Amino acid sequence: MQYLSIENASKSFGEKIILDGITLSISKGDKIGLVAKNGTGKSTLIKIIAGQEDIEGEQAKIQIAKDLRISFLWQEPELNPQASIIEEIFSMDNPQIEAIKSYEMALHIGSDKEIESSSLAMESLKAWDMEARVKELLFRLKISNIHQKIHILSGGQKKRVAMAKILIEEPDFLILDEPTNHLDIEMIEWLEAFLQKSKLTLFMVTHDRYFLERICNEIVELDQGKMYSYQGNYSDFLEKRSSRLLNEAAVLEKTKKLFKKELEWMRRQPKARGTKAKSRIDHFYGVKERAHVKRDDGEVQLMIKSERLGGKILECRDISMAYDDLVLIKNFSYKFKKGERVGIVGKNGSGKSTLLKLMTQELKPDTGRVIIGETVQFGHYRQDGLDLANDKTIIDVVREIAEYIPLEKGKKMTAESLLERFLFPRSQQRVYVSKLSGGEKRRLHLLTILMQNPNFLILDEPTNDLDIMTLNILEEFLLQFTGCLIIVSHDRFFMDKLVDHLFILEGNGKVKDYNGNYNSYRLQKEHEKKVQNKPTKPKEKKEELVEPVRKLSYLEKKELQDIEKRIDQLEKRKTAINQMFVAQDIEGTDIEKLSIELGEINNEINTKEERWLELSEFL
Repeated sequence: MQYLSIENASKSFGEKIILDGITLSISKGDKIGLVAKNGTGKSTLIKIIAGQEDIEGEQAKIQIAKDLRISFLWQEPELNPQASIIEEIFSMDNPQIEAIKSYEMALHIGSDKEIESSSLAMESLKAWDMEARVKELLFRLKISNIHQKIHILSGGQKKRVAMAKILIEEPDFLILDEPTNHLDIEMIEWLEAFLQKSKLTLFMVTHDRYFLERICNEIVELDQGKMYSYQGNYSDFLEKRSSRLLNEAAVLEKTKKLFKKELEWMRRQPKARGTKAKSRIDHFYGVKERAHVKRDDGEVQLMIKSERLGGKILECRDISMAYDDLVLIKNFSYKFKKGERVGIVGKNGSGKSTLLKLMTQELKPDTGRVIIGETVQFGHYRQDGLDLANDKTIIDVVREIAEYIPLEKGKKMTAESLLERFLFPRSQQRVYVSKLSGGEKRRLHLLTILMQNPNFLILDEPTNDLDIMTLNILEEFLLQFTGCLIIVSHDRFFMDKLVDHLFILEGNGKVKDYNGNYNSYRLQKEHEKKVQNKPTKPKEKKEELVEPVRKLSYLEKKELQDIEKRIDQLEKRKTAINQMFVAQDIEGTDIEKLSIELGEINNEINTKEERWLELSEFL
């Protein structure tokens, strides 16, 4: 059954074409991810579906199935700030939901008579099963105090409230705009597992590549106003998109050769007036237009020089930090070495940002010491650090730091050129900061951090509001970065690609140092959970038959050996690719191919490790 179809839809703002005759079809059961660069029409397309924007074009039309229940989870949830959580969640026209709301309110502030009356209403409407399901959902989303006011909630809490409201509605078709923003990793993984199992039809905009990989069965891409569809998940998208771009490049090259040939004929026959000649002249202008098509891939190219680190870098000696009775960091010690790449993970409010501020001495620990080496130059990208002056232009913000920026091998770059590399064309550089989008402000903020030549980078949630294309280029720069690196991020793909080990904030001030990336940590936790949840069998009497212990077969033992060899091969290839990036002597086309290969290697390693864990249980 077709839920939604858009045909020949166009949209432009002034001279900028956002959508150029696109077609989109969504049927029951589809789980579709939309990817595109920032500012190329993702939000516009969602607003068209929601009826908030009109489509353009004489033959344009949009059709939505009759009586289809559609829900939208917006990037910034639209909630009533003066309402309580229970009032917001249950603000829908449904008798059962209204009965549950009345019952919960009666339990909170009602009399015995009101509780009895609301209980009878629940009984008559057969709402008890739904109430149990709602409570289970609120528990999973960690929404406990349902009588809190919306305006006092954090961004992550508001996102969870909006999510609960939508999932309670049980729509047929759910549209998600950056659903993982403001959520911690634990909540993201719950939502991912829920959507994987759900029969909901989904259309989502997200930069979370694991979401796209594990949930979607189709990826659609908006590229220069056109829409391209790719069956499969994110890995399939990378492979098929690469093939498309190679084919387009080959066609463009042939068109350019044809244009040169036709141009020579035009120069020889400027006054031709015959019918055939006129037809060929018309053909010439068509070829000319196709031959001069330019791809604006808008790749962020980062080559900024960083100062060398000395022997002493950063040392935390038995540091602790608490706010009243809330212990965030307790007796944490660590000594950084050159080139370390650390990820910090933990629930929202567990103390991740506090730990960063202790390391940079912005906060003084309650106990212990932090020692920073003389050569250390921090570059601290803050989650809440968008304090750029709104009354200044983009170019003024950059020039306040430096007119010229030192690059590798003694080269220099002007502030204007550097901004162009960061997707700020010269025509935009005189725009005031107040006019920039959230993603553009974050990109500019990141630039101001990097151009100060840090040798110790601290990135606190750097991926918010950045599109996938920009993230890929940022990752390539960070793979080549030779200084120390600390990343706090809910983007698991970003973390897995860049860090060697983790600081895991487990609560009550405990910081665990884990050797490995996030995916290996997740697999280990899943394995431990399976072992813990295994039912323990009571001891059997001697005379009873004992169930034989499960052992590996010959083929399974051989499979285990092959997996170990394959993982070793993949790790060696992964190291070789990373060394190529560090060497900085590879072409742009090779960078894209190697990036795709690196992603495929990481995916295969994860799959092999899962199977290895499964088999190793029976050794």
